[in-house]
Amino acid sequence: MNLIHMDEEPPVALPDKLKMRAVYDNYHIVFDQLLQNIEIDLRKHISLASNPTYKRRIKSFESYYRKVLRVKSAEALKSFELIPLTDMMGVRVICAFLEDLDVVEALVKKNYKVREVEYKGQANFKEFGYVSTHILIAIPQNCIPDTLLGTDGKPLTLPDDLVCEIQVRTILQDAWAEVEHELVYKSEFSPFDMPMRRKLASINANLSLADIIFQEIRDYQKKLQKEIFERRQSFYEQADILTASQNTEGGQPSGSLLKRSSPYVRGTIDDMILEAIHAHNEGDVERAVKIYSLVLESDPMPPVPVMAVIHKHRGMAFFAQNQYVEALEDFKISNGYDCGNFRTIYYQGIVYSVLQNNKEACRCFTMSLKLNQFQSHAFFRRALAHYYLSEYADALSDLDSAASLGLQDEECQLLRGKLMKKFDMSM
Repeated sequence: MNLIHMDEEPPVALPDKLKMRAVYDNYHIVFDQLLQNIEIDLRKHISLASNPTYKRRIKSFESYYRKVLRVKSAEALKSFELIPLTDMMGVRVICAFLEDLDVVEALVKKNYKVREVEYKGQANFKEFGYVSTHILIAIPQNCIPDTLLGTDGKPLTLPDDLVCEIQVRTILQDAWAEVEHELVYKSEFSPFDMPMRRKLASINANLSLADIIFQEIRDYQKKLQKEIFERRQSFYEQADILTASQNTEGGQPSGSLLKRSSPYVRGTIDDMILEAIHAHNEGDVERAVKIYSLVLESDPMPPVPVMAVIHKHRGMAFFAQNQYVEALEDFKISNGYDCGNFRTIYYQGIVYSVLQNNKEACRCFTMSLKLNQFQSHAFFRRALAHYYLSEYADALSDLDSAASLGLQDEECQLLRGKLMKKFDMSM
């Protein structure tokens, strides 16, 4: 005879897995629509220089079921309503660089109601777990479909505490997370062998280091681009001054040297180029020419693309010193190394214009425009050259092209007025 002890607790009613699956599967079509809408909304709010990649995922029922059993009480499991989990559905935003992670996080916080932020794997560098930022947001009202119908076609109600998980990672962090999920989490494998653990930790460390190096290269690239942009703007400003002087039929002023400042680093050819451009931007043009010349004289000779860049920038430095013959020579050499660069041909045209060789200036501007027809200033400068060659119809046509590309400044109006007088006199 079986004896029942009075102090024993009654057995806990086990959840009905089939009924839980039916409830969960019924919501799947709603989750899918919600995630599509949230991703579309995220794309509207997230703006990065390098476009991120988006991935959507809904937790499989088996994973959902295991976690529900692990984290929910027996009392909660008695209900056959949907039991929401924080990671039940999510959108992953995969970025190119580490700097993008903070930007995305800030934009998510700005545009959504954030319930929680968790930084996974960033506190313990000894482990081989993945690194990721997880942001739980309340479901945006504008992302909820007007009609919520389950897979069975019947109306559904979303739980009040339902959230969407926004995961933010770099490309390399995501790659490691996917592999780690297959090797460790999904297979429930936790290596006890120390060499194996070290191998996994080493791979993770190498990927993390690669992310840091990519970011350092990105920072360097931005710094260099900023200096090059300032250098080019300074060159154009000086060319505009000289062109304006000719357009008003005055003398040629000396080159203007703009003083700017920017940090730089030392060591490689890239660093020397950055240092030279920085010196040029600060107004120390002689030093810039010396550095450019050192790079050109290095042994072994730099690669052809580097030679093209160095000659181009040294030509700009010579131009700033009013050494137009030397500038023209460097621009020609640069164009020889890179015949498809429309800017170096355009720069030659500017020098020819300053030297009042308008026929050669016209030829260079035409060649440059064949490579890139969307240069408003090239049309304007060719119009000026045509004017000095008494080719007034061609000059007016070029002015019209410059205007159609948005260039209608005071110098253009001045030239147009001169052309109109020429046409009036010829009638």
